[in-house]
Amino acid sequence: MRAIVLIAPRERGAGPAAGAAEAGPKPEALLRACGYAVLRAATAQQAETVLPEADAAVLHMPLPEVGGWRGALAGGRPVPLLWWCSAEAMGRSAAACEDDVRLDGLLTPGMSAGEVHWALQLAGKACMERRQWEEERKRLMARLEERKWIDMAKGILAETRGLSEAEAYELLRSQAMEERRRMVDVATSIVKVYQLLQDNTKKGARRP
Repeated sequence: MRAIVLIAPRERGAGPAAGAAEAGPKPEALLRACGYAVLRAATAQQAETVLPEADAAVLHMPLPEVGGWRGALAGGRPVPLLWWCSAEAMGRSAAACEDDVRLDGLLTPGMSAGEVHWALQLAGKACMERRQWEEERKRLMARLEERKWIDMAKGILAETRGLSEAEAYELLRSQAMEERRRMVDVATSIVKVYQLLQDNTKKGARRP
């Protein structure tokens, strides 16, 4: 990792107590001292512009703001997300310590160059594992959705044609093979046509 995006929506350090809270190194100074190029972003549009050039992103903000930024960055190039855990950030984040804030790591003002290096390396590994888990979750959800449509279609075929579930499944499979379509697509068509016919029947029954 050589380039880091520092995302700071607003200047930190405002207020009478901020000077003491941010007495340690600022994230940009620490990262530059450790040999990393730092790209700054204060808005989602700026972050989207510079993310393709970066290997990781450091979020310099209280934890309650992190969730919104995760969503804003979700459509861009996936990079490890780390939180800048300064005394000020911790003070502003106490109420969010039990929240489900998904991050790949954190950096603190007191870290040495070696600690920063390993924090970034481990964050990269955590990011890769998180992405793999998210992809697997998407695949599982897609399979569940497909199974829902197939089960609905089997029920409709069993009801309308007097078939067993096994026979209805075989009919679905045969039709999909004949039409060279996925079984879930055939099942979806059957369910939607059946629902449309049911709706039309109900509308007809309500007419005087």
